[in-house]
Amino acid sequence: MVKKPTATESASNVSKDELLKYYRDMLLIRRFEEKAGQLYGMGLIGGFCHLYIGQEAVVVGLESVTKEGDKRITSYRDHGHMLACGMSANGVMAELTGREGGYSKGKGGSMHMFSREKHFYGGHGIVAAQVPLGAGLAFADKYLGNDNVTFTYFGDGAANQGQVYETYNMAELWSLPVVFVIENNQYAMGTSVKRSTRSTTLFGRGAAFGIQGEQVDGMDVLAVRAAGEKAVAHCRAGKGPYILEVMTYRYRGHSMSDPAKYRTREEVQKMRDERDAIEHVRDLLLTGKHATEEDLKAIDKEIKDIVNESAEFAKESPEPALEELWTDIYADDLPQGAVKQNA
Repeated sequence: MVKKPTATESASNVSKDELLKYYRDMLLIRRFEEKAGQLYGMGLIGGFCHLYIGQEAVVVGLESVTKEGDKRITSYRDHGHMLACGMSANGVMAELTGREGGYSKGKGGSMHMFSREKHFYGGHGIVAAQVPLGAGLAFADKYLGNDNVTFTYFGDGAANQGQVYETYNMAELWSLPVVFVIENNQYAMGTSVKRSTRSTTLFGRGAAFGIQGEQVDGMDVLAVRAAGEKAVAHCRAGKGPYILEVMTYRYRGHSMSDPAKYRTREEVQKMRDERDAIEHVRDLLLTGKHATEEDLKAIDKEIKDIVNESAEFAKESPEPALEELWTDIYADDLPQGAVKQNA
């Protein structure tokens, strides 16, 4: 695990407002996922459901360095990414429950919802399928001549898929503005990285293609933000792709159906007690006198109200009409915007 920085090192270049935003955004993801787990247990969410509890600092830290026009694409563990980029809790929860008010009108569920408005391109159920798609999004931006960056998220298990390395090769050859984010939660579906690979780092595999990268403490939102700033500057400067291996940890099983017997309860509890990303920011806020216990309780209440409202919205939203089976099959326009015209 990457060395944990001290509170002083972490907070030296961050404002009160930024810390409060990171705290709020991570807490929203945590509480939302806890509620989703409850609804799944009640039978209101069906199919697969992969929770992001424990990994909140990864996407919140990286979203803090984005600008309008930047894109993001990820795997099936995607609810946190949606909330972090500004998609509404109501729309996400309604989609989880298969309701008309969801982002894919109830037809996509947990793993397949999108938002063109927020430049969120999924949610993909096939392991590593989003990696070449993310490079394609970056290719479009390079073709259009802007300085947008695409964040392509995948896990340590997906890092062993062949299409990842085909994509690395193309991305470097064409100098694509894509940040490959390996969310290394150390267990893939249920096999420890130590048992599945001899590589000491996963980002280091990019060296064979000439791609720069680094390993980051994914339990510290400020460390993630700092690494994200470096990666984004690299891409916007036209230097090609960058790889961030973000060392994180999920507290729940791979999916709601996973009892997670491949690790001990003591290991999980130790991570919660010593490395929790939300508690780290909470400590920074309190020790830095940026907020009081009452301030943080008020934020927690606000977040719980948002999440409870999303659950009620989902329950009250109707199921999609049968006619919806025949809609959204073909695209009516080009999602990337105007295409360059020949001279």
